[in-house]
Amino acid sequence: MSLALPPLSLYVHMPWCVRKCPYCDFNSHAAPELVPQAQYVDALLEDLQGDVAAAQGRAITSIFFGGGTPSLFGPEQIGRLLAGVRRQIPFAADVEITLEANPGTIEHGRFAGYREAGVNRVSLGAQTFNEEQLRLLGRIHGADDIGRAVDELRQAGIDNFNLDLMYGLPAQSVAQALRDLEIAIGFQPAHISHYQLTLEPGTVFYHRPPALPDPDDCWQMQIESQELLATHGYEQYEVSAYARAGRRSRHNLNYWQFGDYIGIGAGAHGKLTRLDESGAIVRTTRVKQPREYLSRAADLRVSERRVVPSADLPFEFMLNGLRLIDGFDEHAFETRTGLAFAAVDSNTSAAQRKGLLEHDARGHWRPTANGQRFLNDLQELFLPA
Repeated sequence: MSLALPPLSLYVHMPWCVRKCPYCDFNSHAAPELVPQAQYVDALLEDLQGDVAAAQGRAITSIFFGGGTPSLFGPEQIGRLLAGVRRQIPFAADVEITLEANPGTIEHGRFAGYREAGVNRVSLGAQTFNEEQLRLLGRIHGADDIGRAVDELRQAGIDNFNLDLMYGLPAQSVAQALRDLEIAIGFQPAHISHYQLTLEPGTVFYHRPPALPDPDDCWQMQIESQELLATHGYEQYEVSAYARAGRRSRHNLNYWQFGDYIGIGAGAHGKLTRLDESGAIVRTTRVKQPREYLSRAADLRVSERRVVPSADLPFEFMLNGLRLIDGFDEHAFETRTGLAFAAVDSNTSAAQRKGLLEHDARGHWRPTANGQRFLNDLQELFLPA
């Protein structure tokens, strides 16, 4: 089989936040008194130059500003960055441009500035509407700030927004989790990301675990939340993603469908397909520490650039594709890995025997209900021997 070029996205990592949350394992750093916004944007544009050739004639279909807290950067710097990116790689006519925002960092009129800069989608980190749980999570915003941020979004004409919401929080009851979701739905976002709090290595919570609900309660939260979201017109299309019709996150879908993405910024990761004689899929990683990233010459900001071994490609594809409720088709596997689907015959057969995977006569595969519940077990079946 031969590779084909998938859609191309751009991920921009903004590593600073006001305060590091105790559950967060992202590459984020408490902000200095003055974030070096202009200097960092200059570095990002220099960084991008090294991967411009990897576009191979493609336009960028989506851009995602993640962090950290990208909303610490002013609209003028976001606009300058987007203009600089467009000069290097063209944008698709309907490009989706998402900015993550913390409700506690939004000043009046700021979203209007982001919209003018080119941002057309926002992801608000709400997490919960319970004041005590917000405090335990180390969030800098209160529940009222979320409502004010939504009002600001609407006044700016941005109706395509996501609310990030967590469940399984310290001492949280099933009723509290559902109440959070009811409040979130009341704001009528286009999209809701709803996921369970996990204790990730290297975080404060991992070393000093809070008292979390038992697994049965967390499972009940998930099941009842799925039912509530469906009742209000939010279709689940990925493990933790729910959207109204036509409002799925195109950027995240590109990840889950094993598309390509350039990653720029401190600690950013990228995945790029080469249609040259190598026929390779390449993973890139940028220098992690912001100070080091800023101090290095542009051609030294990539800390790793490695070709993904063929033996690892089935697992890498399935790690993403199996998160989708609709699953994937055999043609997509073949064109995005360059492998014949026969390469995973034994793996898919094992998954079917365990009742975790199903398919139809057209070669479309999807996780069963049990496959969705025991996703890690399903994904592990595709690890290289």
